[in-house]
Amino acid sequence: MNKGIAIYPGSFDPPTNGHLDLIERGSKIFEELVVAILRNSEKSPMFSVAERFQMLTTLTAHLKNVRLDTFGGLMVEYAKSIDATCVLRGIRAISDYEYELQMALLNRKLEPTLETVFMMPADKYSYVSSRLVREVAQLGGPVKGLVPEVVEHKLRQKLEPAYKLQNIRGIVETPRKRKKKA
Repeated sequence: MNKGIAIYPGSFDPPTNGHLDLIERGSKIFEELVVAILRNSEKSPMFSVAERFQMLTTLTAHLKNVRLDTFGGLMVEYAKSIDATCVLRGIRAISDYEYELQMALLNRKLEPTLETVFMMPADKYSYVSSRLVREVAQLGGPVKGLVPEVVEHKLRQKLEPAYKLQNIRGIVETPRKRKKKA
């Protein structure tokens, strides 16, 4: 276990099984892991910061060296403010690596003492992203196995009223059967 504080920053909108996998594994590597939820006023998240904080609190309650926090602005400034020495980042694909490498190099330029550790999620979560989970859920698809059960429940709570309203208004049309050509 590395002495010191590491941060795992992200939007976590919503938290996925991939996030939880990295949090659990990261908690075994670092003395303290701060899961830092980004407050970004320029985005329109599905869940409020408070909702994401609550879900992550439930999901990480069993991890004694994991702490939750929120931040806005530059991640390196936040890291300095809590004396973090390392940033934990997940990489699912080569496209993630290219983006994350640029960010890590920029962060090193801004704060040379801050290291970045890349971790790959478990194979079964290598394709899971919050964006894809939101899209599947918004289209009424199943998210079981992609997110923890508590998150699945929160997604249903948030989206079910919209589906009911669409059905009442007749906005959602059932697919029409095509006639077979002779």
